Amino acid sequence: MENLARQVLSVCRKRGWKLVTAESCTGGMVVAALTEIAGSSDVVDRGYVTYSNTAKTQMLGVLPATLETYGAVSTQVAAEMAEGALTAAGVDLAASTTGIAGPGPSEHKPEGRVCFGLACKGQVTRVEIIEFGAIGRANVRQKSMEHALTLLIKAAK
Repeated sequence: MENLARQVLSVCRKRGWKLVTAESCTGGMVVAALTEIAGSSDVVDRGYVTYSNTAKTQMLGVLPATLETYGAVSTQVAAEMAEGALTAAGVDLAASTTGIAGPGPSEHKPEGRVCFGLACKGQVTRVEIIEFGAIGRANVRQKSMEHALTLLIKAAK
């Protein structure tokens, strides 16, 4: 994990980029991994932990209609989270996470489903869904954090 965080910081530094995170199911783990590294403030601008739907709408501008239509765990919400964070922070790169860490599924979505958003200034927002499965809450959150860091590395290269 530390190696991934160092790679994110390194590739962003090379480009002169600043980044932001918008996290739900990871609860700030992505930004925490980055800020664990001394000197990360030249890359990390801020991290939003928007666990509730209200926080997603108030802090990131996620549309209530998007939440109502698709649910919080959706690529549509992941995209709006990343785009909202990018706009609010005025930085170059944003990653978002929203999912079902468990234990157990939600009414309509399985445990271990996590949606990721990646917004980069001047580019089309990318989204993806990873089905980690019922591997336990801590493992889903850890794997989600690692995947978000990997997405940031790829985007900044």
